[in-house]
Amino acid sequence: MVSSAPFRMTEQAYLVLLALSGEPLHGYAVIRSVRDLSGGRTRLGAGTLYGNLDRLVAAGLVEPTGEEVVDGRLRRYYRATGDGGRPARAEARRGRGRAAP
Repeated sequence: MVSSAPFRMTEQAYLVLLALSGEPLHGYAVIRSVRDLSGGRTRLGAGTLYGNLDRLVAAGLVEPTGEEVVDGRLRRYYRATGDGGRPARAEARRGRGRAAP
């Protein structure tokens, strides 16, 4: 289902996108990465993570890359698309421009 509403990049969505701009990650790895990227300020629950992933997938910024079963549990992997990597890189450049010398 594709939403007709414009995508609004929240801080949580940005951090999820940034976490996925490298290698594909499964949900729990995204949660850990977001916590690390935010210096522990942002801690995502599963519902918040998958809500953000659904919105990012619908916007074409993230795509699922596969699944595997580990210890009887299904892991779904995601990565940023080419379109998804651009906002993450642009925001990182803006952040570097605001950093004190």
